[in-house]
Amino acid sequence: MALRATLALLLAMLPAATARAAGLELLMFEQPGCLYCARWNAEVAPEYPLTAEGRAAPLRRLDLHSALPAGITLAAHPVFTPTFVVVADGVEAGRLEGYPGEDFFWPLLGSLLRGAGASPLD
Repeated sequence: MALRATLALLLAMLPAATARAAGLELLMFEQPGCLYCARWNAEVAPEYPLTAEGRAAPLRRLDLHSALPAGITLAAHPVFTPTFVVVADGVEAGRLEGYPGEDFFWPLLGSLLRGAGASPLD
């Protein structure tokens, strides 16, 4: 009986934990000829969807010079490429301008995601 109650409690908590990250998305603003975009594509892009970060905030690529998709609200339109913007339910929650290299990208992204309400990224 105690096991059933514990299981019910854990299952009740699961939707709340996953709902926090459900509205997160990582926007990557890029443009043709961007060398740092190419570096990110080589160093991070293949593994991104396989990571906890990629599952918490799926990637959406956007051209720097295109209009924003409907439902996206940013503090300001990006100027540099790549610019990574974490959006929560379509509203900017944080951004990283430029690509500082793989060793710095992951911790910076993790910090942005946690600030936007992502569950622990294990």
